[in-house]
Amino acid sequence: MGHINLTSPKQRNNPTRKWQLLDFVSMVFFAIVVLFFLLIFTPLGDSLAASGSQALIRSSTADPKQRHRLIALVEAGKHPEIESCPADTVDYMPCEDPTRNSQLSREMNFYRERHCPSPDETPLCLIPAPQGYHVPIQWPESLHKIWHENMPYNKIADRKGHQGWMKKDGPYFIFPGGGTMFPDGATQYIAKLKQYIPISGGTLRTALDMGCGVRTNNQESLHHLNPFITYHKNTHHLTSYQVASFGGHLLEEGILTLSFAPRDSHKSQIQFALERGIPSFVLMLGTRRLPFPAASFDLMHCSRCLIPFTAYNATYFMEVDRLLRPGGYLVISGPPVQWPKQDKEWADLQSVARALCYELIVVDGNTVIWKKPITESCLQNQNELALEPCDNSDDPNSAWYVKLKKCVSQVAVIREEISIGTIPKWPSRLKQPPTRTSLIKNGIDVFEADTNRWERRIKYYKNSLNLKIGTPAVRNVIDMNAFLGGFAAGLSSDPVWVMNVVTDRKPSTLGVIYDRGLIGVYHDWCEPFSSYPRTYDFIHVVGIESLIKDPITGNNRCNVVDVMVEMDRLLRPQGTVVIRDSPELLMKIERIAGSVRWKSSVYNKEPESQGRERILVATKPLWTLTSSSSH
Repeated sequence: MGHINLTSPKQRNNPTRKWQLLDFVSMVFFAIVVLFFLLIFTPLGDSLAASGSQALIRSSTADPKQRHRLIALVEAGKHPEIESCPADTVDYMPCEDPTRNSQLSREMNFYRERHCPSPDETPLCLIPAPQGYHVPIQWPESLHKIWHENMPYNKIADRKGHQGWMKKDGPYFIFPGGGTMFPDGATQYIAKLKQYIPISGGTLRTALDMGCGVRTNNQESLHHLNPFITYHKNTHHLTSYQVASFGGHLLEEGILTLSFAPRDSHKSQIQFALERGIPSFVLMLGTRRLPFPAASFDLMHCSRCLIPFTAYNATYFMEVDRLLRPGGYLVISGPPVQWPKQDKEWADLQSVARALCYELIVVDGNTVIWKKPITESCLQNQNELALEPCDNSDDPNSAWYVKLKKCVSQVAVIREEISIGTIPKWPSRLKQPPTRTSLIKNGIDVFEADTNRWERRIKYYKNSLNLKIGTPAVRNVIDMNAFLGGFAAGLSSDPVWVMNVVTDRKPSTLGVIYDRGLIGVYHDWCEPFSSYPRTYDFIHVVGIESLIKDPITGNNRCNVVDVMVEMDRLLRPQGTVVIRDSPELLMKIERIAGSVRWKSSVYNKEPESQGRERILVATKPLWTLTSSSSH
């Protein structure tokens, strides 16, 4: 008997249709299995997960309503803990985010200045410490040695180790003190400057060490290839810059130097300086005034900073002149000072200095030193470059998001009274009411009362609250609401430096702070601060909610939760926060402190002080991401 064929005629015409469908399903299934293994068991999975988690931080703010609900829960104490940011955010700076800022204009390096997300766009999560993080080495040992794992970035050591600026040594980075313009060490360079400048003896106290600047013309086009290396025209020679070694060694002379440079994602030089305990700040001289009042600095220094001082009708020199105290000193080392193939730039620089009546102290090799005149009378007589004084509408102390001006700023007080030689020497100037207190109602009385008040308070902090301030455990300090700098003045005998912050919406008292021989910046605490995570050992604030209130309407312009998340970003693990405020507000602050993982307690104020305020003291624990939460 023959076999019976049950296949239909249609099926006999398409014998492979069934197998094609099965093959397709099998192929898709096999691809899913392979992708699963790639994601779980290979570095590709880690990379994709990190990218995804970074995107999640940004997308989590897409719904402002959801963010506001989360903030409300945190304020009410109903949200136990704010989540961690992903592992690739350990160095996240919201206002200096290269991904965000790279889309902006390159003109005058606008894209490298501050550009902050709105509060609703800012990630509401806690920045983790890197894996292997150690509590920083204490001052003064940190000036010469830091933990490698706290900042495992080797590019400076690899490229500049032969110049003696920085080297890797086992678990540490070490800093012998050299640099591009001072290969024999910063100490020898400073000894050379001492021949011409009164560095010792207290005549000079505040200094600004200017980091990398903008490039123009041919330099600027090449600058996009690597913004932290100078490509000299018609050569293949590369040079880079360093910050903070100069300022670190000037501390031995009693000169307090603030170093600045833009965000440096390749070499992280400001981050290294802060880890070493050297006053530093992320900043770019581009299209805006720097956030300091007029006549702030006794000494301004540029070592291969490559700022084109004469570009844009000498706009950058005008900004240096605004910031330099009458009778102060300007030092420029490196290009274009007697530099090959930069004869025109060098000639233009000298012309601007002459037009501003600067006294040439010396040209020594590739270093020039000028002294700013105490009077301003000769500007009208020397009009070689058509430089003109700013009109009466210009406030020389206004410097928060203020465009650079092509005019010479005029100080609001008599120049002679704030000039070098008239202002008291350090440390006498710390406690003597400066001339600029006259700009405040009852200024001298307010100044003296504030100074005495903070002497009492700091004594109470140390003796009754047992805070670590004054011990080697605390080096970098920030006062978020500095007023006249009384808190910082009370710490002058301790091994600390204090960044005094004056909010842009309050009366400007920052000039008084600089007259005292202290340093600080303008800032609005509804925006993130221009510094790296884990900058400060100690954060101090009086009246935290006053920092975010609109002085006219009395309404909050942003939320205190965002401010405290930003404080957590700036605070080092095992660092301390001190907040002085009303009992009612501190109850709210204490609930938020729990959500940002701080361990906090509230104390009574010192007996001598009046008012209702109390004191919250909090400590940030050391925590890192687990392997599961970092994926």
